[in-house]
Amino acid sequence: MMNLSAITLKMVDFYKGNREDIRHFIKVHAFARTIGMAERLDKRTQDTLEVAAIVHDIACPICREKYGDTNGDHQEAESEALLCPFLEEFNLPKEMEERVIFIVTHHHTYVNVEGRDWQILLEADYLVNADESEKYMKGFDGFREKVFKTATGKRLLASMYPEKMK
Repeated sequence: MMNLSAITLKMVDFYKGNREDIRHFIKVHAFARTIGMAERLDKRTQDTLEVAAIVHDIACPICREKYGDTNGDHQEAESEALLCPFLEEFNLPKEMEERVIFIVTHHHTYVNVEGRDWQILLEADYLVNADESEKYMKGFDGFREKVFKTATGKRLLASMYPEKMK
């Protein structure tokens, strides 16, 4: 059985008191879980999605140190080296660990998206980012049209931002 609580607790510890980062990943996980369950993902895909949602921003602290920002390209480049040792103790099935690493190292890549797990993480992360940062609202129409594919993600977007829907 997947121990998402242990992964969550380790991620909270990893952020060393950065409550903004902690709140962010908790919210992304909640949206990803909700979308995945509503879209009726199979258990393996749901578990993969939830692990990826919990650890998706693992590179943010090192990116702030190294680059002075949390730019998506920087996060994608730095994530794998952090994820391998982080996930090791959880003994995930090899295919699941590889998929989590792939999704996290592509969670700011919005083209050629393959797999419902990756798709849903993009949607969940955008829902939270749009609420937390005005810069994401500037591209709202583009995200709505190009990124959101699931019925549940579209519903959440419309419910959360009725003023932005045309």
